[in-house]
Amino acid sequence: MTTTPRLTLTLTTAVLLAAANLSLARADDTSPSDPPGTEPSATAPVKVDPTDPDLKLPEGATLAEPKVLDIKSVVEDQSGDERREDTNADVTFALQAEVLFGKDSAKLSGEAKARIATIVDEIQKQHATRVRVFGFTDDLGSSAHGDVLSRQRANAVQAVLDQDLNDPNVTFEVRGYGEQYPIADNATEAGRKKNRRVEVSFPRTDG
Repeated sequence: MTTTPRLTLTLTTAVLLAAANLSLARADDTSPSDPPGTEPSATAPVKVDPTDPDLKLPEGATLAEPKVLDIKSVVEDQSGDERREDTNADVTFALQAEVLFGKDSAKLSGEAKARIATIVDEIQKQHATRVRVFGFTDDLGSSAHGDVLSRQRANAVQAVLDQDLNDPNVTFEVRGYGEQYPIADNATEAGRKKNRRVEVSFPRTDG
């Protein structure tokens, strides 16, 4: 297998860390889930005059609890086939469908299994026991077909993860979101290619 040269592009942004509890279930669970991409984001910083007398606390007042800013690091290979996002709380891998499956197929390729093995290594490194596997498509074809195909692809990735991890303590949440939550413009093929993806995410637990 030829290894695609990688160009590391690191973008660092500040994102407010929202306190949220996500109940994870086995892969066959169909309970609703908070979809990806709905986390609150930081607004532009407000210019503050440190000499402004209004900034002084009234007598007896106390400061609110401090808020933790979550730093997100995004690394994408040169071809754009694979993207990794790291925050203080989570690790997310996004693999484009073309490197995992044939056209309109949910059968994994040999290359796909090698890429999934890298994710397995990271899950084990983080000692994660909760793993989310979300499938997405572009907006071509019917929405119903996209929903089914994205779920089938997520199931296929989850099955390999489960087999390679071989750990009964790991639980999975598997979802097929179809054309929902695009990360690029569906008006171009380059954008549609990015939207056809499977994302695997899990908590960062290595401190």
